[in-house]
Amino acid sequence: MSSGLVSVSMAPVQRSTARSGYVTYTGLEMGAWYWIGVAAGLGCAAGVLLAGAVRAAVVVVAVIGAAAGAGLGVLIDVWQPGSWGDVVAGVAGGGLAAFGAAQIVAGALRRGGTRFGTAALVAGAALLAAVLAWAPALGYIEAVALPLVAARLRRRSPERYAGLRTLAKD
Repeated sequence: MSSGLVSVSMAPVQRSTARSGYVTYTGLEMGAWYWIGVAAGLGCAAGVLLAGAVRAAVVVVAVIGAAAGAGLGVLIDVWQPGSWGDVVAGVAGGGLAAFGAAQIVAGALRRGGTRFGTAALVAGAALLAAVLAWAPALGYIEAVALPLVAARLRRRSPERYAGLRTLAKD
């Protein structure tokens, strides 16, 4: 009985057990690139969640999000291969996503959104980001797309709904 075949990244992994003697297929082995993307995506999710929960300046929220992403990157590095790339991706994902989401949250609150309602919607978005982080390469896309979307929304949104000014009587 062989102890199993060792495969390179993205090749099928087959292992046989000494007791049973049968070979089982366990899927594709993911390389470090996958786990770095997961760290970036989970860092994004943490940054978005913190942006909805912490009421502070945008820069402060971004720093806290980067720290949360670093923690998640270290945890993933301990669990799976990826080395320092996991930590760097977690920091980048957490910081950039927190920066972008904090701008969106601040804009929603400035335009009349309630604190609890905004936090609930942002928590749902963070959960979605965490789920999408496990899909190959989507973690990288999240880390780049979230700040770009926030910048675009901030540029094209008005400060307040224009219809409310017409109803105000002096």
